[in-house]
Amino acid sequence: MGRRRRATIRKIQPDPKFSSIVVSKFINNLMWDGKKSIAQKIFYKALEEIERITKEDGLVVFERALNNVKPVLEVRPRRVGGATYQIPMEVRPNRKESLAIKWIIQAARARSEYRMEQRLAQEIIAASKNEGAAIKKKEEVHKMAEANKAFAHFRW
Repeated sequence: MGRRRRATIRKIQPDPKFSSIVVSKFINNLMWDGKKSIAQKIFYKALEEIERITKEDGLVVFERALNNVKPVLEVRPRRVGGATYQIPMEVRPNRKESLAIKWIIQAARARSEYRMEQRLAQEIIAASKNEGAAIKKKEEVHKMAEANKAFAHFRW
């Protein structure tokens, strides 16, 4: 943890198709080795796949999935005396969003479909229905926070 100054928050440009900053953040997280155009193609094809499967607007399904995956609580380690306790804390709004994005991408990469567009589409559809690996990860984090509720008084 740096002690010099607060990190400056960079302004993110909205994506070209939907003019959405959330979509742009998702594409940036999906990107590997600076290949943004490939990440954009994968994301937009995944949205087309979602529209084909669910007969709904792909962006609406994506936003619903993201909201379902956002965690409310998480545990943070805190040293008290000689012991380190896992203290449940509320998640800040920007961290909620970034965790949800990371978990959906992680779950999609772990799936067994042949193409990344299909994996991403299936994971987003599953998350919008409150199922799938990303939702499981969120519930795991919430269970951990619930189990460590006894240490909540160490919060500051």
